[in-house]
Amino acid sequence: MTLRGPVLGLESSCDETAAAVLAPDGAILAEAVLSQEKEHAVFGGVVPEIAARAHLAALPGLAETVLQRAGLTYGDLGAVAATSGPGLIGGLIVGASFGKGVAIAHGLPFVAVNHLEAHALTARLPGLLEAGAPAFPYLLLLVSGGHCQCVAVEGLGQYRRLGTTLDDAVGEAFDKAAKLMGLPWPGGPHLERLAGVGDARAVPLPRPLFGRPGCDFSFSGLKTAVARALAQGAAREDVAASFQASVAAVLADRAKHALAMVPQATAVVVAGGVAANGAVRTSLAAAAAALGVPMLAPPLRLCTDNAVMVAWAGIERLRAGLTDPMDHNPRPRWPLAELTGAA
Repeated sequence: MTLRGPVLGLESSCDETAAAVLAPDGAILAEAVLSQEKEHAVFGGVVPEIAARAHLAALPGLAETVLQRAGLTYGDLGAVAATSGPGLIGGLIVGASFGKGVAIAHGLPFVAVNHLEAHALTARLPGLLEAGAPAFPYLLLLVSGGHCQCVAVEGLGQYRRLGTTLDDAVGEAFDKAAKLMGLPWPGGPHLERLAGVGDARAVPLPRPLFGRPGCDFSFSGLKTAVARALAQGAAREDVAASFQASVAAVLADRAKHALAMVPQATAVVVAGGVAANGAVRTSLAAAAAALGVPMLAPPLRLCTDNAVMVAWAGIERLRAGLTDPMDHNPRPRWPLAELTGAA
């Protein structure tokens, strides 16, 4: 399909409200993200009803803002793409409904974007990475507060899950460990800063499933070990450093095993909020280099939830002739395996 104008992307799957406008060639014309961190921090986690109401209040104005920054109106758009799953159903309904409304009002095609596919395709955004966009197939390591998966990205809409977490997602493990240390929510960035002044060798912590066959993950035992170390009087900064080192080592080990399952992979792409962690990036880069492939990660602002990735996923699907009907229902659970990649 030939796009006749820029694409508006909308993201509202969790606790970030985001909008972006991309040109048909993928150039980022404008982007904006509103965090709900203050609204949820007092509860120590995301409250779905509060998140949905915040999206409803913010999204129309945010869409207007990015259009103004891009020097456009709704009439200049060529399509609308909105995250339609997986995620918190209230927020998904808000974003998808608003996107459909814009599409109907202006006679535009609509793309219901899978949030995981958006992360998977971010590295293909033209001009984003110095090394260039990875060619299919490549290995995706999706590491966030809600997801921890190794996925073979074989083409648009063609995904093969190689491994996943058996309990906590890695970002969830960071938040839970940080809470045990008395750090504010969201815990990941605070834990990384604390780890920077700690000794990763001072507190021996387990590395769950390290060296085991396959590329599944497990973090619940590591969290328990953190609680035990703190109860025994270990310094918080040392526990933080040891926890971070264990996670980074496990992720690198699992990525090595996953690469062995996809020997033709052109790269390891890491995406999701935990991809912003410096120790994780360093460990994964070393693991990938040892096997002769590059490790690619988006800029930090595009690791966490954003609308640039949603708009780009929409463009990739539109180019393949893929659009969605206005009665497409948002899905709180939407496995990558259920996507299609051909019109």
